[in-house]
Amino acid sequence: MAEVVKSISFDGRDIRLKIGLLAPQAGGSVLVESGDTAVLVTATRSSARAGIDFLPLTVDFEERMYAAGRIPGSFHRRESRPPERAILTARLIDRPMRPLFPNWMRDDIQIVATALSVDEKVPPDVLAVTGASIATLIAQIPFAGPMAAVRVGLVGDDFIINPTYKEVSDGDLDLVVAGSPDGVIMVEAGANQLPEADMIEAIDFGMEAVRDLIQAQLDLIKDLGIEQVVAEEPEVDSALADFITERATAPVKEILARFEKLKATRDGALDEVKAAIVAEIEALDDEHPAKVAAAEKPKALGNTFKSITKSLMRKQVVDDAVRVDGRKLDEIRPISCKVGILPQRVHGSGLFNRGLTQVMSVVTLGTPGDAQDLDDLHPDTEKRYLHHYNFPPYSVGETRPMRSPGRREIGHGALAERALLPVLPSREDFPYVIRVVSEALSSNGSTSMGSVSGSTLSLMDAGVPIAKPVSGAAMGLIKEGEEVRILSDIQGIEDFLGDMDFKVAGTDEGITALQLDMKITGLPVEIIAQAITQALPARLHILGKMLEAIDTPREDLAPSAPRLLTVKIDPDMIGLVIGPGGKNIKGITEQTGCKIDIQDDGTVTIASNEGDGAKKARSIIEGMTRKITEGDVYAGKVTRIIPIGAFVEFLPGKEGMIHISQLADYRVGKVEDEVAVGDDVVVKIREVDNRGRINLTRLGIHPDEAEAAKEAVAD
Repeated sequence: MAEVVKSISFDGRDIRLKIGLLAPQAGGSVLVESGDTAVLVTATRSSARAGIDFLPLTVDFEERMYAAGRIPGSFHRRESRPPERAILTARLIDRPMRPLFPNWMRDDIQIVATALSVDEKVPPDVLAVTGASIATLIAQIPFAGPMAAVRVGLVGDDFIINPTYKEVSDGDLDLVVAGSPDGVIMVEAGANQLPEADMIEAIDFGMEAVRDLIQAQLDLIKDLGIEQVVAEEPEVDSALADFITERATAPVKEILARFEKLKATRDGALDEVKAAIVAEIEALDDEHPAKVAAAEKPKALGNTFKSITKSLMRKQVVDDAVRVDGRKLDEIRPISCKVGILPQRVHGSGLFNRGLTQVMSVVTLGTPGDAQDLDDLHPDTEKRYLHHYNFPPYSVGETRPMRSPGRREIGHGALAERALLPVLPSREDFPYVIRVVSEALSSNGSTSMGSVSGSTLSLMDAGVPIAKPVSGAAMGLIKEGEEVRILSDIQGIEDFLGDMDFKVAGTDEGITALQLDMKITGLPVEIIAQAITQALPARLHILGKMLEAIDTPREDLAPSAPRLLTVKIDPDMIGLVIGPGGKNIKGITEQTGCKIDIQDDGTVTIASNEGDGAKKARSIIEGMTRKITEGDVYAGKVTRIIPIGAFVEFLPGKEGMIHISQLADYRVGKVEDEVAVGDDVVVKIREVDNRGRINLTRLGIHPDEAEAAKEAVAD
């Protein structure tokens, strides 16, 4: 293919698309550029594998450190496991793409986005999302696109498209909105307590740019002479479906109409119906069409039964405005909250229950040195708030091997982290590194929002002075034709069989995080606005229950939490405090039992589990870094003696020497005749030579100066 270049402009910010330049053997490829950021996105399709009964879509975002002119910091000096942000970007691409592929498709599809060049202005993630759509269209894979994504920032009172890293950092909004020809299909946002109306306006603003990008893609494939492949569902033998439908419809409808509160009871009843149908099929004559179809496609029975359950559950919601557990559409499940449920060996804990969903969040406070170093392409180099989410198999009554966190767990942790960041205290006000771990102990719908609420409880229990408590609610949606029903606080079956999973977190003042995923091909902004509006009373109801457990952060930290003291020193003095090979700082640590972290700006943080050690370490560091002026008088202690004089520690960690000629106003034969190791002496700074050595004297000190120096030590 000959190289084709197309440019699209948003308020002077260009996106350049280059096709036919790179990766000629991929199914489809495009190089997406903006500023000095360039992302290669490819889409490739392989034939279906035997036994696959789902869409095997794989999405990877590959970071190359050369893209930022850096060498990887790992031992092997090459890229290894994707960093967290790369995993989140892969999810950002996957989430709007997945629902646009036909649900009957079983071919292997792989989308790979590789960051080839990244500047410190243009984030590569949204470029990769749009690039995935273009590559898929070029590869002529059946796809209900085009799809496109943009980032929306808020600078002052103005929304801007695809803001720079700095504009995002300085503003109050970081919103990514993706859309298809049918409307909004994905939203990801972090915000500084943004009112609902402003968030809705931002999504609408972003969709205007998305529509322009969609049209640009349509123009592009037309110019390339590529026809978009229309997804046509293959014909299916209806014999088995008709057999199951005839036998399952009535009993499934009756089970759903019981409004069973317990998930296990409802699932057990449905399993009994399915088992009875399986037994009936097994008893059929071998030539019966239903038995033949069941043998040829063993998973068809389960899929058909799921389809019947889905249809009846949705019909009940649309026609009767009642859910499978009997709740109204906007009704929240019973909530209970507790704090301090673990011994005070941990620094803070909170337990959040909503229906059968239960999340325990635990806080650990660390020193600045515990901050996470980030070795990726993002300009930020460290993270001082860490939110980790775990989803063990027992939380849904299953057994499976315990592995390291998967993409879903990383994504849920990042969402909760984003929800709480706007209310955390600044580094200056609260220098601790904060880690929250949310354990999903039981899951029946939106453990991610449960972890937001549970983490708020645990942070307040730990005494972290958050600005406002944050709660979260998960919204769902059922769309049948033109009929739309929005559900508050969705449970597992409504997420599994519904059309939308929309998570909204925030304070009583506004939204701090959003995450919207669709299972259909898009929704108008107006319906998204209804969901955001309906989420507000749900969030406030949950928040009210949380505040019954704890309404303000505790005044004191847990006894086991480290106590931090902060000292500001001249950055030029950092080397003096550390000493050659770390000798000085190791000595202070051994002497006081404290952990000491020094930042490049001269901020020294001293951590200790008891106050006396921290105060002693601070005194030593202040003494070592205090500027010495000729003529100053100090009270000190003799530390060692040499033939020509005595060394005196006159400030913590700072020594000077009294020459034998400066010990007395008469001739001294031996230093030991005047002083001994351990003696308290009053000295004056005689000079600081050009090598930084401090020379002391006992001569010429006024009695008032001596008395003041002794009193200063006593204080």
